[in-house]
Amino acid sequence: MLRRQFIHDLGFSAAALPFLTGLPGLQAAENSAAKKRLIIMFSPNGTIPDAFWPKTEGEGFELPPILEPLQAFKKEMLVLNGVYNKLQGDGDRHMRGMSCLLTGAPLFPGNIQGGSDTPAGWASDISIDQQIKKLYQKNAATKTRFGSLEFGVAVPNRADPWTRMVYASANKPVAPIADPKQMLNKIYGGMKDKKTVVSILDNLKGDLQQATKKLGKEDRSLLEEHLTLVREMESELKQQNDNKKLDHPVPDIDPNIELLNDNTPKISRMQIDLLVNSMANDMTRIATLQYMRSVGQARMHWMDIDDGHHGLSHEPDDNKEAVAKLIKINRWFSTELAYLTERLQKTPEPGGHGSMLDHTLIIWVNELGKGNTHTLDNIPFVLIGGKQHGIKTGRHLKVDKVPHNRLLMSLSQSMGHPLKSFGTEKHCEGGTLNLS
Repeated sequence: MLRRQFIHDLGFSAAALPFLTGLPGLQAAENSAAKKRLIIMFSPNGTIPDAFWPKTEGEGFELPPILEPLQAFKKEMLVLNGVYNKLQGDGDRHMRGMSCLLTGAPLFPGNIQGGSDTPAGWASDISIDQQIKKLYQKNAATKTRFGSLEFGVAVPNRADPWTRMVYASANKPVAPIADPKQMLNKIYGGMKDKKTVVSILDNLKGDLQQATKKLGKEDRSLLEEHLTLVREMESELKQQNDNKKLDHPVPDIDPNIELLNDNTPKISRMQIDLLVNSMANDMTRIATLQYMRSVGQARMHWMDIDDGHHGLSHEPDDNKEAVAKLIKINRWFSTELAYLTERLQKTPEPGGHGSMLDHTLIIWVNELGKGNTHTLDNIPFVLIGGKQHGIKTGRHLKVDKVPHNRLLMSLSQSMGHPLKSFGTEKHCEGGTLNLS
């Protein structure tokens, strides 16, 4: 009652609530349990196994080239080797790899043709992030304003099984928001439209100054962080509007000529900052961060790579130049993951102990084990953080051809909601994985 009474008594406008409802001092009376959060980060088109998997098992492993940017977080990492996507049925492997990645269920029959395989439709079940969201939103202690937030970076403006990994239910894909302007507006509101950035904070100055006088030291500090981020984000977006070279257009996509804006690295950092900020303010405890799409032809000019990503991923292993470029691409994704991890690690847990990383489990996933073979075997999974989740990190763990359904069940269990099965039941035999 403390939070609701405080806000009611001061008579704030509805627009001020996103800045105030998650402050720990106003939550303490309503929820004293330690928070658990989940972030699922996706990057496409498989990996280079020799440059991704550590050579040794256990705690004494060394990070290979792709994972080197995460060296500072080695003790917080679990590299999970031997998880297989065993789902069969309609759709090519990119489609099944992407749209079955978090659902653990096959695709419906449909009319979307991919490769030489049979055409397919959307996934036939809910994704694990949305399943956990449903459970969290039913409980007052874990319910948040949004339940989940779906962030995108350079995700094209199209809808098909190659672009969607989040499903609210069978046949109901959820599109990520790839435009920071739209995400800022969704989280904090106050902008007239996509093209015009109107200051959110100017409209709320009086309310927020009044609130600051009533808050404790920790709440004031956290509120100031929120205000600083939003002000910086507004300035950044205004600059982009004033400079067409820095604008981030919504791509009108032809999959063969998909040219991603050279400002993608900046967009990535803005989205990560918004993600961490939204979790710090307890607007959500579940988020996805999707980079590009399966079969995407991103041309990463900021790394001096002009080739399309998907095209490169099809090159044979003896094409050393292509392999070097693919390692460089995957290292960039690893670098963005390191930035996300660092932001969480350096942010004290609001109203709790340790850092936000201690209360947040990050999973980095891909739809394929290897690009040029299109294998769904040995999908790369990296888990980071989550001390509160009961997962033992600081090691490279090999399991024996385990269906990825069992890992999805383990994620739900780590968030406090054990499941007897998830997705296709036959792939759940053996139950959750022992990750402790």
